Amino acid sequence: MLAEEYIAYISKVRRYSGRTREIYSAVLGDFVEYSASEAGVPPGRIADDVLLSFMVPSVIRSYEVYLVGVRDDDPRTVNLHLSVLSGFCRWLMKQGRLKSNPVRTVARPKTEKRLPVFYRDESMEEYFASTDCDASEENLELITGHDKASEAAYSRRLARLVVSMLYGTGIRRSELISLRISSMDFARRVLKVHGKGDKMREIPVVPSLCQELSLYLQAVTRMEGRERTLDEPLLVTVKGRQLYPVFVDRTVKGELGGIGSITGRKSPHVLRHSLATELLNEGTDLNSIKELLGHSSLAATQVYTHNSIEKLKKVYVNAHPRAKSGGKNGD
Repeated sequence: MLAEEYIAYISKVRRYSGRTREIYSAVLGDFVEYSASEAGVPPGRIADDVLLSFMVPSVIRSYEVYLVGVRDDDPRTVNLHLSVLSGFCRWLMKQGRLKSNPVRTVARPKTEKRLPVFYRDESMEEYFASTDCDASEENLELITGHDKASEAAYSRRLARLVVSMLYGTGIRRSELISLRISSMDFARRVLKVHGKGDKMREIPVVPSLCQELSLYLQAVTRMEGRERTLDEPLLVTVKGRQLYPVFVDRTVKGELGGIGSITGRKSPHVLRHSLATELLNEGTDLNSIKELLGHSSLAATQVYTHNSIEKLKKVYVNAHPRAKSGGKNGD
């Protein structure tokens, strides 16, 4: 089927991440199901020529109405569907199966611009101060093997390191999970990250995080009772398995849940936003932040400037004489 061919294309040729492939596959599956329903056949029985006949503006508009009116999807979800379908149509054009992209003529629903949520530096300092003992060299002595005390000490050390890595390097959750022992170059204090689009980038690692990583690797050796090879996962669960998305999400939520000043959403991506915002506030140029985060374009990085502008507004209101006096002339 055409949809399956396209998923194979973005996987093998475009090298999209596993998570992106899942999203694209789900969106195309929804459209195929909708088209099959309109054609009066089961989704698995819709022929390619019939599916192609539905790739016209009128059907795309009807599908958009279906997403909004029947499924009650929010504008961002609807825009995601239209973006995926547009990419699918562009591929069909390259294959010579479509003459034009029908999605381009369909008006998209407006979405409110949301500023990236981030944690304040003081909140993160509070977290790290409260968990310093879990990452200490003294705490390493508690890990002697697979007994309950060792597993508890190891779990606390791993949880702290997950937050340290996400906040200290700004890497994505998927990038954290895919790290290997060989990814960390202790001599150069550099982390080699395999990012989106099969692109590699190097991220500088501060000495304190290098030390924490070094102690963690010693902890894993003590837990497993063996030396691990360089191509094994950098971070592993207490059972020695590679981390997985739900584990990372749950860890971040649990670790930051005890910090009273953090009241909003607690997720790996917010830690990434937090680093970017702090770097920008400290005067780091956008291009450097772009390279650090692994963004493909500067436009994706520029969203963080909005947070800095909001901060500048508050500084202005609190400090500027005319702002404090309501903009009136006088003393």
